Amino acid sequence: MSDAAAAVGRLLTGVLRPNNHLPPLTVKLLHARLLRLHLLTDLSPLLLRALSSTGLQLHALRVHSLLPNPSHLIFPVALKAASRLPDPLSAGLQLHGRSLKLPYHSNPHVLTSLLSLYARCGLLHDAQKAFDEMSHPSTVSWTALITAYMDAGRVQEAVGVARKAFASGMRPDSFTAVRVLTACARVTDLVTGEAVWRAVEQEGIAGNVFVATAALDLYVKCGEMQKARAVFDKMQNKDAVAWGAMVGGYASNGHPQEALELFFAMQAEGMMPECYTVAGALSACTRLGALDLGRRAARMVHWDEGLDNPVLGTALIDMYAKCGSTGEAWMVFQQMRKRDIIVWNAMILGLGMTGHEKIAFALVGQMEKSGMTPNDNTFIGLLCSCTHTGLVKDGRRYFHNMTQSYCISPRIEHYGCMVDLLRRAGLLEEAHQLIEDMPMQANAVIWGALLGGCKIHCDAGLAEHALKQLILLEPWNSGNYVMLSNIYS
Repeated sequence: MSDAAAAVGRLLTGVLRPNNHLPPLTVKLLHARLLRLHLLTDLSPLLLRALSSTGLQLHALRVHSLLPNPSHLIFPVALKAASRLPDPLSAGLQLHGRSLKLPYHSNPHVLTSLLSLYARCGLLHDAQKAFDEMSHPSTVSWTALITAYMDAGRVQEAVGVARKAFASGMRPDSFTAVRVLTACARVTDLVTGEAVWRAVEQEGIAGNVFVATAALDLYVKCGEMQKARAVFDKMQNKDAVAWGAMVGGYASNGHPQEALELFFAMQAEGMMPECYTVAGALSACTRLGALDLGRRAARMVHWDEGLDNPVLGTALIDMYAKCGSTGEAWMVFQQMRKRDIIVWNAMILGLGMTGHEKIAFALVGQMEKSGMTPNDNTFIGLLCSCTHTGLVKDGRRYFHNMTQSYCISPRIEHYGCMVDLLRRAGLLEEAHQLIEDMPMQANAVIWGALLGGCKIHCDAGLAEHALKQLILLEPWNSGNYVMLSNIYS
């Protein structure tokens, strides 16, 4: 290779290094230089990659079309360039058709790139066909297919592909492990996930922080907090994501004390929590009714960040309201710059549960004026407001309007609120009739609410019926048998 060619080659290689991007115009000038030196064929792989990495996808594809016999190394680059176009299918089909005329059309690198392109277009059937043409799929090919199913929202099928991959003897790399563990976490498939984790340990990549965090998340999503903690404790380099996963995991799995202990230990280690970690800590404070700890946790994030973050804002409103400081909840709500439907619902529920039902009702109207449409959780908040203040007529009206005016089908939680409202008001027959008219089977919570009303208002006959239903639903609960014997005694 001449000195000129070597110089151009070095420049093109430099473009491909991280954080060393040349302007697109410079890359075009290098292309022109190659043409003048008659070196396009020799350096076409470097040129195509440089063009694609600088965003010149169409330019890269035009260069590729000029090559008389592009090699199997160049075709995947062209396919990747096509997949980055806003509408990649047309260019992808042309490349696929051209590849069929070349001797290496069944090359695994070409087929894997083709698979990824079809997946990018949402054509999973064609992506699967490209994969099926491979006689011996590589780890990269298996991972591309798993990722295709995950990106299409077909996570259960992605896990099925992963099982076939491991059964075929595929040895996972760190990227594959993260993808499969993430898929297993999404569908709470602990059996497959643990099998993958064992394979990861055998491959010696369990120490990778991304792989370990994915395994930790799997155990958290499956409620296996002891196993999650074992993975966490073995991690040599814990980042904020790993700490946050553990704090959030403890909070969501009913271990608020452990969540807060770990949250404050995180700060002792000099690790600053992310907003989602703070939200997990606030949730733990809510469960414990620990207002002072909640205030302390809230100080861990910049105030402006909370006002722009609906997740954090919702956690703050929920914590303050349920810990009895409705004024602080209202202050957060009023100052928030980004309010989604979840933020509005949290404030409506918080007001309703603390005896501020009139403000809660008015807030729904304000929400609608702002362009938000009440959803099923909005009506949970409204019905809870009615329940806590004994507003039977308002409760009936909201329950009716939910279906008639907003076309929202009541969930079992809505029926539970109504049964609770009616039984507190002594309207036991109406509550019982509502249970009988439910389109789904009543659960133990609803029958328990009716039973509580029967005990308060001394209706032994209906209490016996409710208890018999509870025994059918919870035959292991000895307390139900004791209450039934008390009725007969």
